Amino acid sequence: MSYQIELGQWGEELAAKLLIGKGFQILERNWRFAHKEVDIVAIDGNELVIVEVKTRSSRQFQQSPIEGVTANKIKFLADAAVAYQRNRNIGLAIRFDVVEIVGRDAASCEVNHIKDAFSVNGYVGVRTWRR
Repeated sequence: MSYQIELGQWGEELAAKLLIGKGFQILERNWRFAHKEVDIVAIDGNELVIVEVKTRSSRQFQQSPIEGVTANKIKFLADAAVAYQRNRNIGLAIRFDVVEIVGRDAASCEVNHIKDAFSVNGYVGVRTWRR
C-alpha cells in the first residue's frame, strides 16, 4: 500500500473519531457513488453532513489542505449528497464539512474541523468558502 493511501486512511480514521467525539452519528465511511468515494456521511443534530477529509503530511508551500477541494470535487459531493439523501430516504438538510489534518501522527498533528465549509449554490463551479 502506498504512503499516500496509508496517510489518507489514517486521516479518515482520526477524523471519524473526532466527529464521534463531537456527537456525530457516522452513517457511512468511504461510501461509493459514481465510481468515486465520499469520505464520511454523518448526522449532526438535524443535518445530513457530507465530510471531506484532507490529510497532508506537512504544510508544503503553506497551502491549506482545504484548497485541495476543487470545484469538480464540490460538484461530485453535491451530487453524492442528493443521491444519498434520496436512496436512504433521509429528509434532513444537507451540510458540507471539511476536516483538515496536517501531520503524520496523532500526537503532533494539526486538526481543523471546518463546519459548513462551503455552499454549493447549484454547484456551477464556484467555491464559496465559509471560514
